[in-house]
Amino acid sequence: MVSSSFFFLHVLIMLSLTVMVFSDLSDDFYDDVCPEALPTIKRVVEDAVRQERRMGASLLRLHFHDCFVNGCDASILLDQTETIDSEKTARPNNNSIRGFEVIDKIKSEVDKACGHPIVSCADIVAVGFQESIVILGGPTWEVQLGRRDSTTANRNMANNDIPPPFLDLPALINNFKNQGLDEKDLVALSGGDTLGFAQCFTFRDRIYNETNNIDSTFASQRQADCPRSGGDSNLAPLDPAPVLFDTEYFSNLLCKKGLLHSDQALFSGGQTDNLVQIYSTNLGIFAKDFAESMIKMGNIKPLTGDQGQIRVNCRKVN
Repeated sequence: MVSSSFFFLHVLIMLSLTVMVFSDLSDDFYDDVCPEALPTIKRVVEDAVRQERRMGASLLRLHFHDCFVNGCDASILLDQTETIDSEKTARPNNNSIRGFEVIDKIKSEVDKACGHPIVSCADIVAVGFQESIVILGGPTWEVQLGRRDSTTANRNMANNDIPPPFLDLPALINNFKNQGLDEKDLVALSGGDTLGFAQCFTFRDRIYNETNNIDSTFASQRQADCPRSGGDSNLAPLDPAPVLFDTEYFSNLLCKKGLLHSDQALFSGGQTDNLVQIYSTNLGIFAKDFAESMIKMGNIKPLTGDQGQIRVNCRKVN
């Protein structure tokens, strides 16, 4: 059940964020050209997340990994061809990034509703993630729209620019700074790990080789499902309630129970400790900052106007 206080939080976020203006993008981009676009995306996403709650986290990761590679342009959706060096096979994505079938379904349904391809795959990824967050108890915000789709992909850039799970705090801060994001964005967006799971190979070194900033009982529990060798794709939850948007992710960090090294780095005696403590006890502040940072991330180098294209098939260039 959604409490009245959380409903009020949603309203506050929507009011506070609608005053934020980003060049070239607008929250009413499709209102006149296809008013059924956003309701259609919402319907398909709701169906997908209700069938598999984990899909919400998958759509979040899809948007994040797209935006961190030369901007939010749906390059992550492109399949490998003779001329496309697909980002799907980059180290951070290979055999782990998912949700492509949901995006395909949304694209098909939206194009039917609009009568022709008018909604970009990049906007579908952005709106699809936002709708999934709401279903899982998270905040709502006015998604800025009007992105166009790239005609290329960059696997090398994906390898270099998507932050790996073993980075320390200074490297994380620098990685986000390169995208125009600050320390608050880093902590708030990392809070997206309140949703979803991680594969064994991403946290094996932490649970077997780290000793100073990890709870020993927690490490032993994770070792039960993640052996020293083999089982690379075995899953573990990133927080105790991996299909609910809450503050448990940050509470875990206070107890040295961050699953990934890069998660625990946010609470390791550095300049982000205070923000982790605030978020751990205040869902309202976390939700508001998360929404603000999502809008900011969604505005990383969008293609607009005559740039790029509106793909007919999200997996390939027209």
